[in-house]
Amino acid sequence: MEEDNRSTNRDNNRGYNRENSRDNNRDYGRDNGRDNSQKYGRKEDKDIIFGVRAVIEAIKAEREINRIMIQKGINKDLFFELKEALKGKDLTLQYVPTQKLDSLTQNNHQGVIAYVSPIEYGKIEDLVDELLGQDKKVNILVLDRITDVRNFGGIARTAECQGVDAILIPAKGSALVTSDAVKTSAGALNRIKVCKTDDLKNSLFYLQQSGIRIIACTEKAKSNLYETNLRGSVAIIMGSEESGITSDLINMSDISTKIPMRGEIQSLNVGVAAGMVLYEKTRQELYGS
Repeated sequence: MEEDNRSTNRDNNRGYNRENSRDNNRDYGRDNGRDNSQKYGRKEDKDIIFGVRAVIEAIKAEREINRIMIQKGINKDLFFELKEALKGKDLTLQYVPTQKLDSLTQNNHQGVIAYVSPIEYGKIEDLVDELLGQDKKVNILVLDRITDVRNFGGIARTAECQGVDAILIPAKGSALVTSDAVKTSAGALNRIKVCKTDDLKNSLFYLQQSGIRIIACTEKAKSNLYETNLRGSVAIIMGSEESGITSDLINMSDISTKIPMRGEIQSLNVGVAAGMVLYEKTRQELYGS
C-alpha cells in the first residue's frame, strides 16, 4: 500500500509540474493577453554606443573605448568606413554573431557596438614623472589580469581609502573601468587615476628604473608580509583570481611577500588580500614596523 501511495504522489507531482510549465510558458511576458516582453526586457547598458557613424565619431573624438564588437559578415561598405577610422588605433576588436549585438540593444546597431569607458585612462610613465618631480613617495597598485569587475571596483575603493596614487592594469586580459566597476568602487574610480599599459612588464621596468621598488604579493613567496618593508615608493602587484601573478613579473620584482595563513584553504579573495597589504603599508608608515 505504501508503494502505491508513493507511486500516486510521483504521478501527481509530474502532472503538477507539467501543467504549471505549460501555463508559465503561455503567460510569460504577457499581461491579460498583452505582450510585455518590451516592458520587462533587458535594460540597455549605458556603457555602449552603437551604429557605425556613432562609433566612428567616438574614435575620431578619441573617446576612451574599452572594446568594439563587430558583427560577423557586416556590410562591406560600412566595415570599410570603420576600418579607415581604426587605422593606427590600438583598440580591442571582437567579432560576434548578430544575435549577441541584438541582445545588447533593441535599436539599429548596424553591426557595430562600442563599449566606452566612464573615465579617462592615464599613462603611468607621465604620472610617475609628475609625482617624483613633486618629491612625493609614490604608491602604485598593479593589478595583473584581474578579470572580475566587482573585485576591481572593490579594490579601487580600498586603494583610494589608503592613498594609492594610481592603479596600473594591462590593456588586454583585464577588467576595465565600466559603470558597474565605478558603482562597486563607491565612486573611488572617479577619484583615483587608472593607467592602462600595452606591456605591463615594460611599465614595471620603467618604475624600477625610476627608483620605485616592485613588491609581488604571492603565496609562492618565502617572506612574510609582516616582515616586509612596505614603506617608501613602491608598486605592489596583486595577481589574477585564477593563476596569481605571472612568473616573469615575480622574477623581476625586488621583493616577493605572502600573507601568513593558518587554515587549510591557503587562498584569499584578491580583493581581501589587496586590502590587507595596503592597510599593512599604511600601518608601517603611520606607526613603524
